Amino acid sequence: MIFSRDLGIDLGTSNTRVADRKGNIIISEPSVVAVDVKTKRVLATGGEAKKMIGRTPGSIVPVMPIRAGVIADFDMTADMLHDFMLKSSKNNMFTKTRVVISVPSSVTEVERRAVEDAVRSAGAQDVELIESPMAAALGAGLPVYEATGSMIIDIGGGTCDIAVVSLGGIASSKSVKFGGDAFDEAIIEYMKRKHNLLIGDRTAENIKLKIGSAAEYDGEAVMEVRGRNLEDGLPGSAEVSSADIRYVLNDPVDAIIIAVKETLEVTLPELASDIIDRGVYLTGGAAKLRGLKDRLEEEIHIPVILPENPENCVVLGTSVKLRRASIGKK
Repeated sequence: MIFSRDLGIDLGTSNTRVADRKGNIIISEPSVVAVDVKTKRVLATGGEAKKMIGRTPGSIVPVMPIRAGVIADFDMTADMLHDFMLKSSKNNMFTKTRVVISVPSSVTEVERRAVEDAVRSAGAQDVELIESPMAAALGAGLPVYEATGSMIIDIGGGTCDIAVVSLGGIASSKSVKFGGDAFDEAIIEYMKRKHNLLIGDRTAENIKLKIGSAAEYDGEAVMEVRGRNLEDGLPGSAEVSSADIRYVLNDPVDAIIIAVKETLEVTLPELASDIIDRGVYLTGGAAKLRGLKDRLEEEIHIPVILPENPENCVVLGTSVKLRRASIGKK
């Protein structure tokens, strides 16, 4: 008897999520691998590896093998996927693994092949790629196979994919190679420039989550930020406000808004009419930035809908694709 398993994977720049064909999310881990530089041996993956960032000895290097939604380190990606796929199963008796995995809509044929090869190297026998905005639309429950237009804005860690989908295909799209990580990088640069304070990625992410926003909000606050003073090299601290961080995040937020407007400008009038009626769906982990939904609505004059768990839409969409593929084979 042949045992098989079906897995849907959202291979993200910041996080990787794995779901089964029923839509249960079984893995949600940072896309990080910790490597011993002397032996080239993988010491940890996911959350365990992320804890090592900024705190490791010189012989251990945390690697983020996905950059801007595409594979930057093939071997590390394959090792990470193998580990996640192994963790996703309670027993190892499977003889066949089928995977549906997401990729940004802007990837080249070479980059698509690299993703497929990495998944096969990780142990999958049957691999199907799905573009992230299509997966996000499926995961958000949009009628993508009907003759009606639906618009999705999927903001991940390294990419922002915008697409209008209809009849099972993408009618118009735009992909920009930045996402939630660009918010963190903007905060890091601001702390250097304004306060001569060097902070790490995790501190920047914490600032974004605690007081970051794209528009004014109730309960704005001031927080103390600790890091290394660039003038004397000693530990230092500085206070930043919600208004400071909103100003810092304005440029990347504006870039997203411009990309959304450019996509709408090339959308067919009939599909644009559907979008006005249905609204625009905002997905991805970075979609949860305070005020981003309101700012978008103000700029494009179309209702913006934020699903309950926007960060899970892509991986849930890969699961939907798995089920549809199974139906098609019957």
